[in-house]
Amino acid sequence: MQPDFWLERWREGRIGFHREEVMPLLVQHWPALAVPAGGQVFVPLAGKTLDMIWLAAQGHPVLGAELSPLAVQQFFEENGLRPQVTDTPAGRLHAVDGIALMLGDVFALEAAALATCEAVYDRAALIALPPELRARYADEVYGRLPIGCRGLLITLEYPQPEKDGPPFSVDEAEVHRLFADRWDIERLERRDILANEASFRAEGVTALHTAVYRLRKRA
Repeated sequence: MQPDFWLERWREGRIGFHREEVMPLLVQHWPALAVPAGGQVFVPLAGKTLDMIWLAAQGHPVLGAELSPLAVQQFFEENGLRPQVTDTPAGRLHAVDGIALMLGDVFALEAAALATCEAVYDRAALIALPPELRARYADEVYGRLPIGCRGLLITLEYPQPEKDGPPFSVDEAEVHRLFADRWDIERLERRDILANEASFRAEGVTALHTAVYRLRKRA
């Protein structure tokens, strides 16, 4: 899946993945990670999610990564924020009030940029990627996060032949295939959400669950 796919979706306003509220599963399960006060949180493929605002309000500096200039522009404009902008080797960094949002390719982030992240929050990144990119993403991006980093990962599960992604179905077996060699994994919750997702039902999807995982990177 090429970057142009996502850039076009933002240009055309086809961003059904964006939520106009903070993700309830984040609020419910974040305490389970016990991220130290002031610990920086990495938010990959951040879009303009309000979850970054919520995390910053909990006292966590946020480092987001986003490919679309429109998403970055809208995030700051819609939240009344005026960031300072700095050009870096990985992209253009927009920073204000404890939130730093990198405009660029998440795969271009070097280990040094992620070395201070004590947690990663992944609601819409892993499930946005096709299988071949999911493996690369887990190996390269998660691979650059430091030992001891905690993660909150939210996935979707549905019969993949019933719908073209994204978002893609990522079941528990795949989560373990992708992460178990470096990360401790605990499923915190799995719930049936088909009744609440009219767009999935309209496409003929017959089963839909969301799952939440707690991760911790091993030495």
